[in-house]
Amino acid sequence: MSSNHTWLQRSFNAVWHPCTQMKRHEALPIVPIASAEGVWLTDFDGKRYLDGVSSWWVNLFGHGHPRIKQAIKNQLDSLEHVMLAGFTHRPVVELSERLAEASGLAHAFYGSDGASATEIALKMSFHYWRNKGLPGKKRFISLENSYHGETVGALAVTDVPLFSHTYAELLKPGLRAPSPDARRALPGQSAADVALAAIQSMEKLLTEHAGEVAAVIVEPLVQGAAGMAMYDPLYLSELRRLCDQFQVHLIADEIAVGFGRTGSLFACQQAGITPDFLCLSKGITGGFLPLSCVLTSSPIYQAFYHDDVSRGFLHSHSYTGNALACAAALAVLDIFAEEDVLTQNAAKAARFDAMMTGLQARPDVRDFRRIGMIWAFEVATCRADFAQACFAAMLHRGCLLRPIGNTIYFMPPYTISDEDMAFLIAATTAALDELAHASNSPDGHGIALP
Repeated sequence: MSSNHTWLQRSFNAVWHPCTQMKRHEALPIVPIASAEGVWLTDFDGKRYLDGVSSWWVNLFGHGHPRIKQAIKNQLDSLEHVMLAGFTHRPVVELSERLAEASGLAHAFYGSDGASATEIALKMSFHYWRNKGLPGKKRFISLENSYHGETVGALAVTDVPLFSHTYAELLKPGLRAPSPDARRALPGQSAADVALAAIQSMEKLLTEHAGEVAAVIVEPLVQGAAGMAMYDPLYLSELRRLCDQFQVHLIADEIAVGFGRTGSLFACQQAGITPDFLCLSKGITGGFLPLSCVLTSSPIYQAFYHDDVSRGFLHSHSYTGNALACAAALAVLDIFAEEDVLTQNAAKAARFDAMMTGLQARPDVRDFRRIGMIWAFEVATCRADFAQACFAAMLHRGCLLRPIGNTIYFMPPYTISDEDMAFLIAATTAALDELAHASNSPDGHGIALP
């Protein structure tokens, strides 16, 4: 078997890695992975890494889950793919029916990835209003610090300065509303108070601009790229009310939080609402194959149902509704249905909370929080390189974490054991100790403690 060095060098020479300044990998080598099973990744030299972020949040049930793998193998024996324009197949029909039953939204449109789902929802909302004789409704409201993808349409509703400033001249400006991020609570305020204040700002924005707004797009309950900013479900229920009042669509981007991450199958369910568009991807196939889906209602679908082709929804992907990916997604839904995943996750999360009390009590840990199977906290640090340094320190200890700024988060596969979580917590504690010690050295960057 080839060594890490061989594949590292070949990858560095040939592969342009995503969202990566490649020059940084001169100092921090790329990690070549030879195999994976459960929560563990293994490199070509045999070193293992606990996948604490589910490989960018996709591997719900770990790597190589036998039920998902078998579903793909079974599907290979009959049909791997057929174009979905003018054709259909069993897995895509069954998946669409089951997603409709789970979400309350009757129609499914498929893409290949999360950003594509965002693009589909934005275009569909815009086109709906045009078909209804209201072409002036063509702007979108998103939240401060939002993230909805990195294609041109998705970037217009993404508030990550590194992206939006770099590509500003390509983007159609939208409107921004304050985030309901519970970390913004002042002394004596609750998460619900922050949510209501943010709703008041949203209402003011809609009062001024509803005639030109097609939709509001939000990440329900957790804004991922904002540093796992969590907020009260009250915000979603009030936002649904406002969208109905001002006749604008509500797009729920559950690409990251769908399929149980927040404790319910879909995050919107915790607010008791149904959006006009529900965007899904990442965990939909358990991390096995690329797939995304936008679910929407019958009234929206009917606005496109017409003899005029220009009134039909004009969007397509070559691999739309891929049969193998749909088979994997059906297996994911089977696991949820037959293995009582949400109940098991709730019990597991409660145990893990108890295991993290020492971590939570550290003087350099701020705003420790959890929803479902997502844990996050800020580290009080003055290090500009904290995220990269922490990433490297965790790799050294056999764990994959990718901090967002000074926010550390755990989003492990649901199959993680108590023993594996204890390993992850111990490694995180040791890494924080190491970084604090280095920062307090004469050449360090310093830790901001009270």
